[in-house]
Amino acid sequence: MVIVARPRAETGQCPACGRDSSRVHSRYERRLADAAVAGQQVLIRLKVRRFFCGNAGCPKRTFAEQVTDVAERYARRTPKLTKMLESIGLALAGRAGSRLAARLGLPAARHSLLRLVRGLADPEIGAVPPATVIAERIGWSRSIRVLSARVAELRPAYLPPDPASRAGYVAGDIAQCDFWFPPIKVPVGFGQIRGPKQLPVLTMVCGYSRTLAGLLIPSRTAEDLFAGWWQLLQALGAVPRTLVWDGEGAIGRWRGGQVELTKECQAFRGTLGTKVIVCRPADPEAKGIIERAHQYLETSFLPGRQFTSPADFNTQLRDWLAVANTRTRRALGCAPSDRIAADKAAMLSLPPVPPATGWRSSLRLPRDYYIRLDSNDYSVSPVVIGRRIEVVADLERVRVFYDGKLAADHERIWACHQTLSDPNHVTAANMLRQARTARTRRLRAVNEPEVEVRCLADYDTALGVESDHNSGHNSGHNRTTDGAIGGANGGVA
Repeated sequence: MVIVARPRAETGQCPACGRDSSRVHSRYERRLADAAVAGQQVLIRLKVRRFFCGNAGCPKRTFAEQVTDVAERYARRTPKLTKMLESIGLALAGRAGSRLAARLGLPAARHSLLRLVRGLADPEIGAVPPATVIAERIGWSRSIRVLSARVAELRPAYLPPDPASRAGYVAGDIAQCDFWFPPIKVPVGFGQIRGPKQLPVLTMVCGYSRTLAGLLIPSRTAEDLFAGWWQLLQALGAVPRTLVWDGEGAIGRWRGGQVELTKECQAFRGTLGTKVIVCRPADPEAKGIIERAHQYLETSFLPGRQFTSPADFNTQLRDWLAVANTRTRRALGCAPSDRIAADKAAMLSLPPVPPATGWRSSLRLPRDYYIRLDSNDYSVSPVVIGRRIEVVADLERVRVFYDGKLAADHERIWACHQTLSDPNHVTAANMLRQARTARTRRLRAVNEPEVEVRCLADYDTALGVESDHNSGHNSGHNRTTDGAIGGANGGVA
């Protein structure tokens, strides 16, 4: 339903000086949603005028006329519809309120209802009644549990602001960690290039000193994450008492209202003796320090730089961080290097036994003498084929041990689906093949029996067939054979 209306007044009053004016500057149309009629939506097309202000001392040159009780400044709903949506939002909150409003012909998104509720004036402390009182006031006749859940969702919107709020960090208490994905491309060898989503930079910021540390690692898997995390802690020289993460899959997740840490994270933090906290979903304010550090890296570290490899990226990042941590922070009034000594003094010491990090596995070496790690194949000494080996890999090297002895040592590559062969391993494999071939030949020469070659004349004598010995040896054999066959045929006939 569409209603077209216009004001009937001949003049308009300036909101700044209060003077009436009849000089029309222009006209335009406002569209306002109103309360439904018989379940149908109502749209008011209100044609209003803009007047000139005749007061020379007024700061406004023009002003738009306002229609009281129909439209407020910059509003797209009538006051009546706004009050109705506020009541629905107070009673049912977002999703349920949006469904009810649509059934009543007042379509509104759940975010719009919550925005209207948050825009209401904050009540005095203790003025929010319990759910039972609210149910009585609004005439709620259904289950009180549903209303209580909605009221619990809305109560935070009515909490008064904290009169004295300041985020403070105690020395050695907390450090925030996260992944930063720089918007760059880095070549990783073998003609391959990694984009932003494949370049996880593990970052850590100490809360008290604001000391920033970072390291580019090959992947976000638990093996690489904890190996890189341990390197950052070793470079720091101490362990913060609390480590905060933002819901990383290798760290843990929220489930059933509580945090579930992975077994790898439990083992890692147990060795360090520290505490790991996972932020709630959709709570970016809980890790604002690390987010600002990522913005600082993008605006101060990346511009004007080019990287030839992941190792070059880490080298440039390490050199830049050594300078950046000596710069004064406005929030601190000093540089992180001025506070890091006091921060580390209050932290936990590094454990005497380092935690188990990186890739570790045990298997029997197959006949092709290669092992696969992170989609790449690495050669192993073929001497240990068929024997149980231990594969140990970190961020830089891939090593294979047999009975405590080194059987292979390769540089870990960042490219994918490649094969790395040590020339010594290939040579040893060729020597094993040649030795096997020679041994096989010798065995055949020794074990093969000698077979006597009989003369065909012996068969002629055994069968009583006369042979012509005056002819050549071969032809005699042929005639003898033909005679033997003929004699045999004659006997059959």
